[in-house]
Amino acid sequence: MKPPAIVERYRSEIDTELEAVINGRTFPMYDMMRYHLGWVDDRGNPVRKNGGKALRPSLCLFSCEAVGGDYHKALPAAAAIELVHNFSLIHDDIQDGDNERRHRPTVWAVWGKAQAINAGTAMRILANTSLARLHNFGVSAQTLWSVNQRLDEVTLSLIEGQYLDISFEDRFNITVTDYIDMIKGKTGALISGSMELGAFLGSEDENIVRSFREIGMNIGLAFQIKDDMLGIWGNSETTGKPSGNDIRRRKKSFPVVWMLENVNGTRRKEVMSIYRNETVNDEAVDRVLEIFNHAGVESGSRQLVENYCRKAEHLFFDLHLGLQAEKDMKEIIRFFNDRNY
Repeated sequence: MKPPAIVERYRSEIDTELEAVINGRTFPMYDMMRYHLGWVDDRGNPVRKNGGKALRPSLCLFSCEAVGGDYHKALPAAAAIELVHNFSLIHDDIQDGDNERRHRPTVWAVWGKAQAINAGTAMRILANTSLARLHNFGVSAQTLWSVNQRLDEVTLSLIEGQYLDISFEDRFNITVTDYIDMIKGKTGALISGSMELGAFLGSEDENIVRSFREIGMNIGLAFQIKDDMLGIWGNSETTGKPSGNDIRRRKKSFPVVWMLENVNGTRRKEVMSIYRNETVNDEAVDRVLEIFNHAGVESGSRQLVENYCRKAEHLFFDLHLGLQAEKDMKEIIRFFNDRNY
């Protein structure tokens, strides 16, 4: 399905702001960033841009505008958020051993793990450089400091979530509550922070800013659980990754955790046995999928996605921010609930 209209509405200005931060830097490492963002090929030649959905910076600008602010004022923060997100993706690909992203080889698959770590870390530093540009949009030094501090806190939460995610690899005593706590950091923090920072730059009402933080967290949790579903049941042509990929990697994604908590007996033991093997072949993937289907894992996962989306929508509509903002929010919620990539 198509991304929400806000992505198209803000995309060109987000790209322009990102280019202002990255372009002009000629050191080879910056071509690695431009490659990851989909601006150039692996030789540095310009290509038609394909840098992902830019959902997080779009949510930042939407939030600023929804509360009555001038979204242009939030553009440097939106670009910084996108840089933080992509820093995490470069490192995540290394940690997960993923060779492909957005239908192209990952940065580490082209340049090696060591240089990819350098590129990802430098991209996080560039996020701070982007935030410094808030001064050019009339943002006070105090507000800039507050935004910078909050983005640092969000980044720490993201890394803490990634730490927990990796720690789950050798465990089977993971509960749904454990998993939700992990994705609050890994995914929820940045989406929540995107909406919180946008609202903060558009409104001085602390209650509204707090509400946007909570709305973003619920959307973020829905996003990650949906992502986990796509990692198992997604179509490889739309996700850019092989179907059942997370099972082959023995990843303790939400469907697996839900099964461990809700299924007892031989089927649970069989899945645990498969996940203890060093490799998972196609036959084993099919067997796990069969067990998931019998246990209703997909429908259980989908229900939780819908619950988080519904809560986010109710929180937003309680703010009474106007018909256009409510229309946009409905479309955002529909995308997070129904997306297939």
